[in-house]
Amino acid sequence: MNYKDDVAAVDALNECYKNLRKEISKVIVGQDEVVKTVLISLFCDGHSLLVGVPGLAKTLLVNTIAKALQLDFKRIQFTPDLMPSDITGAEIMDENRHFIFAKGPLFASMVLADEINRTPPKTQAALLEAMQERSVTVAGHVHKLPKPFLVLATQNPIEQEGTYPLPEAQLDRFMFNIFLDYPSYKEEVQIVKNTTSGAKVEVQAAVTGEQIVFFQQLIRKIPIADNVLEYAVSLVNKTRPNTAMATPKVNNYISWGAGPRASQFLVLGAKCHAAINGKYSPDISDVQAIANYVLRHRVVRNYKAEAEGVSLETIIQSLF
Repeated sequence: MNYKDDVAAVDALNECYKNLRKEISKVIVGQDEVVKTVLISLFCDGHSLLVGVPGLAKTLLVNTIAKALQLDFKRIQFTPDLMPSDITGAEIMDENRHFIFAKGPLFASMVLADEINRTPPKTQAALLEAMQERSVTVAGHVHKLPKPFLVLATQNPIEQEGTYPLPEAQLDRFMFNIFLDYPSYKEEVQIVKNTTSGAKVEVQAAVTGEQIVFFQQLIRKIPIADNVLEYAVSLVNKTRPNTAMATPKVNNYISWGAGPRASQFLVLGAKCHAAINGKYSPDISDVQAIANYVLRHRVVRNYKAEAEGVSLETIIQSLF
C-alpha cells in the first residue's frame, strides 16, 4: 500500500472502516456495536466469540462482513460427532497411491465456527490451536493458514444440555466476547420489512485481504501515551483478587482475574478504536470503550456474586 506517511494510512483505515459499515448496513439493521467490535477484532488480527440467542442473525452478520471484506468464507456447523480432521483436513491417497493433504474448511480467511460449545473438547482444541498458531498439524506436517485469518465463533447461551463449555484457558484465545441482544421494536419492523419482500441487496467489496494485512501491521505502529498504556495494564491488574491493586469489589466477588493477554488486547483494541474514530493515538476513553468485550470472558465471578446477582459488567464498570 502506498501512502504518504502513517497519518495518511490511518486516514485510509478510517475511510475503509466507514465504507465497510455502509456496505454491511445494507443487510444488517442495527447491531452497530457488534459490527464495530467485530471489525476492530479483524483489524487487530484477533478472533471473536459471538454470544446470543438463536435467530439474531449471527450467521448472516458474519456472512455479510465476509462479502464486504472480499474474503474467502467458510462456515463450520459444530456438532457432537465432528472430528478434528473434519475441520483441519486429512491425508488421503490419490490415484498414484501417494498421500496428499486435502484441506479442511479451516483453510479460509474467515471462518464461522457455529455453536462451538456443541462439539467435544478434542475438536474445540484443534480449532483453538489453529487460532493461536495460525497453522494446523496433520500427520506430523505443519500447514500454514492463509492471511488474514479470522475466526468468529458463536455460542447459544440458553440451551446448555449436551454442550461442552469452553474452558477459561481456551476462552482466553478470543480477543473479544460480544453479546448480541434483541433488536429494538423499530429495528425489528425494518428487519421484517426487508426480509419478507422480494428485494435483493448486493453487498459490494469494500476492502481486500492485502489491505487488511497492511492495516493490521499499521495498528501496531500507532503510538500510545505511557499513561494510557499504564491505565490499560492497571485495569487488568485490578481484576485479580487478593493482589496489591485489587479493589474491595473484586476481592468480594471475583474468584479469578484476567491475564497479561487481556492487557495486550486492551492496548491493541484501543489503538484501533482510536483510528476508526479519526484519532492518531488512543486515550483512556478508547480503552474503556472496549474493556467490557476484552475482560468479560477472562474474569470469573464467585458464588457470592452469582447469589447476589452482581453482573460482570457492573464489576468491570466499577474499575474505571
